[in-house]
Amino acid sequence: VQLQASGGGYVQAGDSLRLSCAASGDTFRNRKIGWFRQAPGQEREFVAAIIWNGGHTKYGDSVKGRFTVYKDSARNTVSLQMSSLKPEDKAVYYCGITNVVLSGITNANYYSYWGQGTLVTVSS
Repeated sequence: VQLQASGGGYVQAGDSLRLSCAASGDTFRNRKIGWFRQAPGQEREFVAAIIWNGGHTKYGDSVKGRFTVYKDSARNTVSLQMSSLKPEDKAVYYCGITNVVLSGITNANYYSYWGQGTLVTVSS
């Protein structure tokens, strides 16, 4: 399966942005899809995840209440709606898929496939 992340860009603090993750070669069915981000010199940080079957979601503490992850079954995509963006949200955002149990969904090491990343820049 190949993942394609898109939607990054340059925004002002307080703006919104929507990222999308599309799968080709397979579907998201029976998978967990996660969004992570990585700033220069930092480790990859968990942002949000969704279980495709059932739609259960989980968020990192730094984005709770501002970001929403959701799926579009018709388009076989997972989107990350980001609101009230802050300068500290600036990073390259990656989507990945995993079959790990729910307790491991925040650990990037459990993800098997990754998209190429999309850059989000937030100016103050």
